[in-house]
Amino acid sequence: MSQAGLHDLELMELGRRLHAKEISSVEATRAQLDRIAALDRRLCSYALVTADLALEQARAAEAEILKGNIRGPLHGVPIAVKDLCWTKGIPTAAGMTIYRDFRPKEDATVVRRLRDAGAVLLGKLQLTEAAYADHHPKITPPVNPWNADHWSGASSSGSGVATAAGLCYGSLGSDTGGSIRFPSAANGVTGLKPTWGRVSRYGVFELAATLDHIGPMARSAADCAALLGAIAGPDDNDPTASQELVPNYLAGIRRGLKGVRVGVDADWNAKSSDAAVVRSVDAALKVIEGLGADVRPVRFPDAEQIIVDWIPNCAVETAIAHLATYPQRKSEYGPALAGLIDTGRALSGLDYQQIILRRNDFRGRVAKLFESIDLLVVPAQPFASPTNAMMARLGEDPSLVQALLRFTCPFDMTGSPTITLPCAFTEHGTPLAFQFVSAHFAEEMLCRAGHAYQQATDWHRRHPALN
Repeated sequence: MSQAGLHDLELMELGRRLHAKEISSVEATRAQLDRIAALDRRLCSYALVTADLALEQARAAEAEILKGNIRGPLHGVPIAVKDLCWTKGIPTAAGMTIYRDFRPKEDATVVRRLRDAGAVLLGKLQLTEAAYADHHPKITPPVNPWNADHWSGASSSGSGVATAAGLCYGSLGSDTGGSIRFPSAANGVTGLKPTWGRVSRYGVFELAATLDHIGPMARSAADCAALLGAIAGPDDNDPTASQELVPNYLAGIRRGLKGVRVGVDADWNAKSSDAAVVRSVDAALKVIEGLGADVRPVRFPDAEQIIVDWIPNCAVETAIAHLATYPQRKSEYGPALAGLIDTGRALSGLDYQQIILRRNDFRGRVAKLFESIDLLVVPAQPFASPTNAMMARLGEDPSLVQALLRFTCPFDMTGSPTITLPCAFTEHGTPLAFQFVSAHFAEEMLCRAGHAYQQATDWHRRHPALN
């Protein structure tokens, strides 16, 4: 087949064509590597391209596919992972200069599972320093492919940019306060933050252990379902990984939204949100209602204190994650990450315990809400499309961080799963998005709802114009 437009295919469609032998994994992988070489000097989404490994894996996948030995929907598909996931023998820096020469002796569990699924690893994607707010001063941030003056998201910025720009067919990101959802929204891709514990964190650099989630970012809900199915499940190396059965997330994806109870707290959604954000969510709700969902008003539990609590909660856990290098090597840290760690080190045990108690209370209230609804609709973020100039203050302005985190960090504090879906564009030509949120371990419902919405709209099929 012609390779024109090949890079814009959804992961599931490329997999179908690979497995039907319409194109080979080697051809698809070479095309991706050529596109990365042509575009990524400008976009800066990759920390490292693993071209030789990718071609080796593509040749192996091609040989198996030609024999009819197809491992699953990811077999032969070129993907990439955030550079905080260990890759055996391959540098894994986590956006830090301290670890630029670190070569893990084994793969992270999620990387191993992607390999077992037959995926082809194109490389490691750039991120903010240790997955917090800002990129290290010595690292060039990834560039939003829709508009270079606008934010590309944090911290899975490389994952969002590469997926949107056609430099991989899907990627892995991590989310501690919104870092799957922000870059998904900013770059117009679909991102799935699973339930905390649904995906093993073994071999993934920690930002904050009880807040960190690992999940897929791709072009569609179906693509995310395929990726999640490959990486989810128990892990002997991670005792916090859930023992819950991993369902086939693709099996019921076409069941639609008829009769599904969708809750909306219009007041919470609108408070402090840009008018364009409110309009885009309202328009998405009309589509959702038109698909037969039972849209009903709800009152979301008061989240103001939990949003304030996120920073010190994250700070304490980050300080613990960096005990081996901080403060001994403080001079090698950027100001935002160093400031976060200092905040954590200064917090008293009494103050931290109060945060834990409030967090448990809030978690229970949110769980109670999902007894009366199947899904909650909220914006992805309150700012329609923040500029780089605005976000340059992010790591050093707690009030800006708290405003940004309004619709994301509450669901890290509860461990709730969400899916982020493109739903509009701003006057600057940059994407807007909303989230479906569900009860714990209801990722099947998120994938089903996201797929239904995306069958009725085409926002996720729009691509930035890149030469």
